[in-house]
Amino acid sequence: MSAAPRPPRLLVPRWVQLVGLPLLLVLAWLLASAAAHVVFLFLVAALLALLLDPLVRALQRARLPRGLSVALVYLSFAVALGLIILALVTVLVTQTKTAANRFNEYFTHAHGGAGQTSADRDVDRLQLWLNTHHLKSIKVERRGHRLVKQIRHRDVGKYTHKIVTFVEGAAISIGTTLFSVVLLIVVSVYMLLDLQRLGRRIDRRFPPRPGEEPLVMSIEHSLVSYVRGQALLSLIIGTTAGIGLWVLAAIGLLPHAQQYALLFGAWVAITEVIPYLGPWLGAIPPLAYALVVHPFSAIWVALLFLGIHQIEGHVVVPNVMGNALRLHPLLVIFGLATGFELYGLPGALVALPLLAAARAIWEFFADRISFEKWSDGEPAVPVEIAPPRTLQGKQ
Repeated sequence: MSAAPRPPRLLVPRWVQLVGLPLLLVLAWLLASAAAHVVFLFLVAALLALLLDPLVRALQRARLPRGLSVALVYLSFAVALGLIILALVTVLVTQTKTAANRFNEYFTHAHGGAGQTSADRDVDRLQLWLNTHHLKSIKVERRGHRLVKQIRHRDVGKYTHKIVTFVEGAAISIGTTLFSVVLLIVVSVYMLLDLQRLGRRIDRRFPPRPGEEPLVMSIEHSLVSYVRGQALLSLIIGTTAGIGLWVLAAIGLLPHAQQYALLFGAWVAITEVIPYLGPWLGAIPPLAYALVVHPFSAIWVALLFLGIHQIEGHVVVPNVMGNALRLHPLLVIFGLATGFELYGLPGALVALPLLAAARAIWEFFADRISFEKWSDGEPAVPVEIAPPRTLQGKQ
């Protein structure tokens, strides 16, 4: 059986290496600096098109035209995204209102004939605990009741209402911002419609070897690996947070949180998609719950998520994503840090998909592009070197 023919190679002349490539790099840098937002928009649109192309091809295998397949995929994607956003916003606003009402009732709602609030009763319980543990010299009852009275007279409901209004306004702003990505969707639709034609042109110029995937398919598979790695990462961090909160509730450090551990863990898994800020955003609902139910428990919740954040950033992400993308963990950390430095949080969000695509492109073209050698192969001219004068000869 004869060996597989070598793919056609693209020879880069020496003058291009000396002049063309440096000029091309400078022009690319100037363009990226002058139109950074547009370049970033097209990069994200390309990644989105490559991620959705496998679904489009699956619909095409069901004898649907490519245009209709693209429309169905984007419509399904938009509906699913809208339902997820609506569910998250609804849960966030509802839980904020519930927490605000509980906080308000804690300081204002009187119980029994004595007219004491829950806050007053907790102050009395604290003083009783101090008295029974030989700490009678510590007097907190009078100051505690005075503080509760001051908070009650400052109209807690007004401040909690402001918090609820702020959360509702933030939710509306987020929804408005998400609807502003119409341009991104339009660009990615055009790219997805022409992606098949682009793939055929690349295959004609650089035909894949037997057993080798075409370039576009290789990039798509790399991005699918990234999605799988991100799903595994979210599962690990979300499960860790859920179990950690359940353990805190079981040992009494976070009262009555067992019923919310699954919900909090699912929220942490969703926010883990966001690099760097994901664990901190995931910690907000458990911290808010701890502050309302038992403020001292917030310390344990904060310590739990601090540990999760450290393990996630230095151990889990580099190893999980490194294995998924076939990249060294140090390169994963470097890519995330560089993306964040260049374009903030959105840059960190697309850094790993871009690294996955770049690795696929490099592997495809590594043996298809060669540089013309600078030496012409002539043998080196021998040069006679006089032996060093000895010390005796000098004398």
